[in-house]
Amino acid sequence: MKLFFDQGTPAPLRRFLVGHEVATAHELGWSRLDNGALIAAVEQAGFEVFVTTDQNLRYQQKLASRRIAVVVILTTSWPRIEADLQPILAAIDSAVPGSYAEIAVAASRTPGQ
Repeated sequence: MKLFFDQGTPAPLRRFLVGHEVATAHELGWSRLDNGALIAAVEQAGFEVFVTTDQNLRYQQKLASRRIAVVVILTTSWPRIEADLQPILAAIDSAVPGSYAEIAVAASRTPGQ
């Protein structure tokens, strides 16, 4: 699957997405595009899943008519994401065009817990 990481999506996540092609907004020079133009560019480039941490995206954009799936990770904290990868990986693997999923990750544990 062809995945796009929006600004704020921790790049180390890509290491765990074996079998997927991943590109980031930074790599493509799309960091300054507003959400509407960015989603249009992502669709036009043939990406299948838009991975973001922007929790306001669904309120700012009409996503139902889009050809891409949107997966929103509800934190930007890489340590928290890394400690609870399974729900994110499952959401990406089950994404279908036009779908929207918000993924909460478990709170990080302090050492000794």
